[in-house]
Amino acid sequence: MAQIVEDWYKQMPIITRSYLTLSVLTTAGCALEVISPFNVYLNPNKVVRDWEVWRLVTNFFYFGKLDLDFLFHMFFLARYCKLLEETSFRGRTADFFFMLLFGGSLLTWMFLGGAFLTSYLPIAEIYFLSNSLTFMMVYVWSKRNPNVQMSFLGLFSFTAPYLPWVLLGFSVMVASSPWVDLLGMAAGHAYYFLEDVYPMMTGRRILKTPAIIKALFPEDVVVVPTRPAQGWGAPGVVAEAQPLQRD
Repeated sequence: MAQIVEDWYKQMPIITRSYLTLSVLTTAGCALEVISPFNVYLNPNKVVRDWEVWRLVTNFFYFGKLDLDFLFHMFFLARYCKLLEETSFRGRTADFFFMLLFGGSLLTWMFLGGAFLTSYLPIAEIYFLSNSLTFMMVYVWSKRNPNVQMSFLGLFSFTAPYLPWVLLGFSVMVASSPWVDLLGMAAGHAYYFLEDVYPMMTGRRILKTPAIIKALFPEDVVVVPTRPAQGWGAPGVVAEAQPLQRD
């Protein structure tokens, strides 16, 4: 059993494995009282006045108590983060990291705006944006896989684009705050529109991965199968190694 878990962990792509590891370590560290959630939650006053800037990052790694809800979120994190990194962002680790950076930054700005301008709204009561970032990944995956058939607890079937709305409805049913999911959906839709829709409408791309991030994550070399030459007696399928690029 341990070997199966180890193999499953090692087979994860680098960003998914890193994010999952940091999330488990942070959440477990808080549960074991090695660190305190009060030292990692997003507090605008402490960030601005006390320069505790690490809170802008650490709040994305804490997922609450070590209970069934934690396992549920770890499943979604591991599944949809891995699916995105291995499909839509295959061979483009830098672009995937930039997507998470964009989503985390947008979520932070939305939270800070809500906290400073509308402190009476429930958004001001959110202290960790980890679940929202996970929900953003679910949203982006669902929009890029419109034909995938899914089922909710075996009760009814639907296609992938409805998955965020089904999860949002489930959160409302179990009396959880819908603001966490709504923030993730807003960030996911912003990324999807700017990355997939807007370039098709105008022929221009607004979101471009900075060169410094591309230097940190060089493009992977992926084997891409091509058709064999016709009329030359070339047997089998010819494969050429080339980096996957996106204009």
